[in-house]
Amino acid sequence: MGERMELPKHAFSAFFERIGDDGRLLPTHIGLVAALFYHHDCGNPNNHFHASRRKLMRFSRIRSIATYHKCLSELVAYGYVEYRPSWHPAKGSRFRFVIRTEGGVSG
Repeated sequence: MGERMELPKHAFSAFFERIGDDGRLLPTHIGLVAALFYHHDCGNPNNHFHASRRKLMRFSRIRSIATYHKCLSELVAYGYVEYRPSWHPAKGSRFRFVIRTEGGVSG
């Protein structure tokens, strides 16, 4: 009974722990990460995925385009997300989470 079984961590567990420990991040950053997580490809966290600003803003409850871009640029600068903008109306911008593994950065 005293033994506890160790379960393997999902790739995003360490990612969210890292975000939770980062004092620079505000609730708007966390909301944007949650929106990105919602729109990413669940099959492989290292793959690029596409999402539109409109959908990300609606999901994260960010109302200002300036706030959205500020939070996104800070997430990129802090090394949490890769971002390539797109002006295609249907395709959306390209994103990828930067997942750090024990040996460094994955992907």
